[in-house]
Amino acid sequence: MILSSPEQVAAAKANLDAFFGLTGKVFEGVEKLVALNLQVVRSTLAEAQENVTKVPGTTDPQQWFALQAGFTGPFAEKSLSYGRQVFDIASTTQAEVTQLAQAHYERYNDRVQALVEGAAKNAPAGSEAAIAAWKSAITTTTTLYETLQKTGQQAVQAAGSNFDTLTATASKAVRSNPQQAPVAAGAKR
Repeated sequence: MILSSPEQVAAAKANLDAFFGLTGKVFEGVEKLVALNLQVVRSTLAEAQENVTKVPGTTDPQQWFALQAGFTGPFAEKSLSYGRQVFDIASTTQAEVTQLAQAHYERYNDRVQALVEGAAKNAPAGSEAAIAAWKSAITTTTTLYETLQKTGQQAVQAAGSNFDTLTATASKAVRSNPQQAPVAAGAKR
């Protein structure tokens, strides 16, 4: 494809800028997830090493179960915290990508409307119906886009709310009875 006009060059540059902007935001989100995962692995390995050093000193079965219960409570809390952090990173990245896509869509929509307006001014007599159909299609597309965007935002908010409720419930359950799970697991052995 040969770009023959300054407008085509500017449009190609704008499209590349939008692509690299979106790609950059996605990679920032992935980078945050990788950093979080590395942090979790480091802390998990350190805790596992600490816990392994405690186990040989336990000779009494009740002491061993109590030690296991001490491991389970913090693990559950950390798992909930990890899930919350992953959700926060994902929702932040999604919001940034949506914002960039919205800005690109608005610029594109403005160019299309300017094109239709220019065509309407230079159109031959009798083409009013075709111009009106174009304008109607643009309006319908804009309305559809806005509806989909609002629905997507509501879905993300509902997922966040549901995740918050689930996290609070699970955290409360772990805090209220941290020893029940290891004892029940020990009873099955």
